[in-house]
Amino acid sequence: MASLRKKNGIYFVDYRVNGKRRRKNVGKSKKIAELALKDIELKLAKDEIGFAPKDRKLESLFHEYLTYSQTNHAPRSFKRYRAIIDNFKSFLSNYPHLTKISQLTLKNFENYKTFRKKLGKANKTINMEIDTLRSMFHLAIKWGYAKDNPVTGITMLKEDNHKKPRFLSEEEIKLLLDNCGNELYPIFFTFIYSGMRKSELENLEWNDIDFIRRKIKIRVKDSWRPKTTEREIPINDSLLSLLKEHKTKNKKGGYVFLYNGEKIPENLLRKKLMQITKRIGIEDVTKIHSLRHTFASHLIMKGVDLPTVSKLLGHSDIKTTMIYAHLADKHVEQAVEKLLF
Repeated sequence: MASLRKKNGIYFVDYRVNGKRRRKNVGKSKKIAELALKDIELKLAKDEIGFAPKDRKLESLFHEYLTYSQTNHAPRSFKRYRAIIDNFKSFLSNYPHLTKISQLTLKNFENYKTFRKKLGKANKTINMEIDTLRSMFHLAIKWGYAKDNPVTGITMLKEDNHKKPRFLSEEEIKLLLDNCGNELYPIFFTFIYSGMRKSELENLEWNDIDFIRRKIKIRVKDSWRPKTTEREIPINDSLLSLLKEHKTKNKKGGYVFLYNGEKIPENLLRKKLMQITKRIGIEDVTKIHSLRHTFASHLIMKGVDLPTVSKLLGHSDIKTTMIYAHLADKHVEQAVEKLLF
């Protein structure tokens, strides 16, 4: 409750917040004092009074955000967000007095960028972590734990968007496939001919393959969801032949690709690729994602337009596909030669 009092010709609004008495000087005008009283009563009713801001302990927010993420995000995304929260906790260990949301300022996040930069992290990685933290505090506002987002207004680090992706040449593709062994051959072959993400291939099931329509369906499942949207990838003759042959050897349902009869462990394919490429002399190919780059790069070099490649890759923004734009330059230059009137 709030009440209006007058002392020595000055009006005061008398009220309590969290059991503590507060008095606010509102001047000599009775009319203004009555308006101030109504305003404070309204703010008290909405729990928005300045002396009692919405707030939450950071540790509690971290826990609730990760619980939310585990329910609403893909397992791979949840694992990444959990790692980001751990990184932020490590940073906060240098500031033991920062325990609540309301104590965080924009400067803290500028310091976090410096903290991560000193650990040798790439600008792209740091920007992604800042985006995740911004999203977490945005949820905190929606949940009523905070009034403002402390990350708002931060300057993102400049990223090197001109770095050309490493992909395998036709000779390197043949060399890799000739040396990867019977168990890995269909896996690497499918990567190169479909452009799937690693998690998409690892979670591919036989009922995701439509042999009649010649399509691979990347779709949401009970235990897994794609990074972006659902999509279909056309199957060409070479991949169709391989998948049919592979199916005759794996008549049981479930996952299309296994390793030693089990679901492929998360980091196994990258480890195997590195072992093979080192052995055959192409040591700068160390990521499974290079096989996805190979699919996209060769399509571009054969004249396929960027929007089509973007759709095949499942990019949510064509800007992501623009890393292959330099490969299209030759085709752009040749395009004008087709103008004959």
